[in-house]
Amino acid sequence: MELSIAKTGIHLNPHTPRPTLFLSATSSVASLNPAKPCHNFPIFPKLSSSSRQFSILPSILRRFSVSASAVSTIAEQESLPADLEVSETQEPSSRVRLSVHVPPVVCDDCYDRVIREFMKQAKVPGFRPGKMVPESILVSYVGKQNVRKATVESILKRTLPHAMSSVTGRALKDSIRIGTKFSEMEESYASLNSLRYDIIVDVAPEVKWNPENGYKSLKIIVEIDGNINAQKASEQELRRRHKSLGAMRIVTDRGLQVGDVVVLDISATTIGKDELEVEKIPSAESKGFHFDTEDSDNLLPGFLNSIIGIQRGETKSFPLVFPKSWKQENLRGVHAQFTVECKELFYRDLPQLNDSLADKLLPGCTTLKQVKELLLQKCQEVEQTAKDQATDNAILDQLCKMIEVDIPESLFEEQGRQLYGAKLLEIQAKVKLNEEQLATLSSPKAVQEYLEKNRENITTVIKQNLAVGDIFKRENLQFPTEELVKEVENSIAEFKRHKQEYDEERVREQVQEILEGAKVLEWLREDAEIEYTTR
Repeated sequence: MELSIAKTGIHLNPHTPRPTLFLSATSSVASLNPAKPCHNFPIFPKLSSSSRQFSILPSILRRFSVSASAVSTIAEQESLPADLEVSETQEPSSRVRLSVHVPPVVCDDCYDRVIREFMKQAKVPGFRPGKMVPESILVSYVGKQNVRKATVESILKRTLPHAMSSVTGRALKDSIRIGTKFSEMEESYASLNSLRYDIIVDVAPEVKWNPENGYKSLKIIVEIDGNINAQKASEQELRRRHKSLGAMRIVTDRGLQVGDVVVLDISATTIGKDELEVEKIPSAESKGFHFDTEDSDNLLPGFLNSIIGIQRGETKSFPLVFPKSWKQENLRGVHAQFTVECKELFYRDLPQLNDSLADKLLPGCTTLKQVKELLLQKCQEVEQTAKDQATDNAILDQLCKMIEVDIPESLFEEQGRQLYGAKLLEIQAKVKLNEEQLATLSSPKAVQEYLEKNRENITTVIKQNLAVGDIFKRENLQFPTEELVKEVENSIAEFKRHKQEYDEERVREQVQEILEGAKVLEWLREDAEIEYTTR
């Protein structure tokens, strides 16, 4: 029995944007706003099936095939006049080194083929095209070194498929390379009339479970924030919609009260023992910050109380201490002096909340009761989805801890580049990048820095994906073919809607792995012992 604890908050409280400084360190991970559903940039579109999305980037299990660009397809092997001598050496990171010895008889056969080909193509003075040319004259005309190069290339082309036969079905696509310099192969052939070379290839990593079949008896504990629930979220959403129907009025005869909207200029400095230790806190600075005093849950403790009563044009200065649990580690426990200037102060003139507003609050509704019921239903649906996602995350985290796998570097780099590419697309969807910015973010240096900085996270994603793929095969799980067809069509439609280029085969692979992942998680949840706790 394996135990996993996932500390996952389910946040159902919509709020307006605010400076990063004022987000609580305990902010939850999922957010609900029934009026504003979250849309992910469709690098790999969400599936429309009832299964929650299980994102596998990139397609891993289907990449265990020999690259056609590197060698001829195994099925197209040419017969050789003699067998090759191939020794296999296991290296770290699921890498295999194949040491190949090509005997003289094979080299001679390749040499004869090269001579015949040159004879067909070369236009030797004094000989009609295609006619027999004495070998010595042909070699002299073409050049002995050129013939040798062509022979070595011919040997490689004909022998690679045979040499790779021991890793057929295990070799990762596009990971194959020749480990011997071409010049060394030329020297070997010239002096020995035989050829030796090494092939280095990444192979499908072996997944080892500890304990064996431990995934069949998972025990998962998922922690949920007990102070946040669908009922509270629906009430907050109703309040937000009601406020949107009101008019903003300027406050002229009093100071700030809870319920008002205020525009602030904010700055802060650290409080040191002497003036020399005072430093500005850039992340706390904000000009024209619009603050709804009813959205104060994630504020720095004490900030709201310190500005209550402030009037338009007034400036207040007050000390606060950042909690030890603050999100920004460098600010935890820091004593700060805040200076706040009130630029504008408004109150809301709200219409009476009754049945007459029903259709405006939620189109199609005729009573306030109906509005409340539908909002609650929507919030409950999102709450359940967030709860299920938290459960899936806990399961995936546990699977990652239960397997041992030697991840190939080529697989790590491909996964990392996929994740980095998705990150860039998300940035582009939010911020318009110019060519210079895009070139900088897309540079090899930027990509490499991302790979190194996020090595642990990338490795975790790969391990989770490999674990899920292994379970799918071990347990012979399946899903309906028509579901695959439907989701592929939906995904392609999503790409077209966003005017993005796509590879249909790649989309099909991606969708298939998402469905496989969803199927595995569904199967695991059925047998797992899951306990939900509140905190």
